Amino acid sequence: MKTETIKKFAVVALVTLVAACNTVQGAGKDVESVGKAGERTLDKAKEGL
Repeated sequence: MKTETIKKFAVVALVTLVAACNTVQGAGKDVESVGKAGERTLDKAKEGL
């Protein structure tokens, strides 16, 4: 189940990154926001253990 969640998150992150970045600066902001979202997701997953 964890693997499925991580795979889904990775796909969403990749699609968001590809769709949203028009410049290198925009790509950096997108990567940063995806990283923060990933941290929050992992923190929530840890709390559930």
